[in-house]
Amino acid sequence: MPTTVVSPMHDAAAALRTPAPRLATLSNTRLALLDISKPGGSIFLDRLQHLLAERFGVASMLRATKTTYAKPARPDVLEALRGVDAVIAALAD
Repeated sequence: MPTTVVSPMHDAAAALRTPAPRLATLSNTRLALLDISKPGGSIFLDRLQHLLAERFGVASMLRATKTTYAKPARPDVLEALRGVDAVIAALAD
């Protein structure tokens, strides 16, 4: 009997999205660092924040945290992310 592999993704919806434009530089940008509340995420973001400021001249970094990685971010967390040039999410255990 043949095996059929089915993707759980809705391919048609993904095809309609356009990726966000890349930043030309990180110098003088405003970044948000989003901790999704997985173990080790805050440690990773602490180090990343230091490196981004030291090596790439990032002007400011906002830190935000989701209450749990298992659910979407609350509206107030998403609102806090408005106005930055880019968001980096910590997805590590």
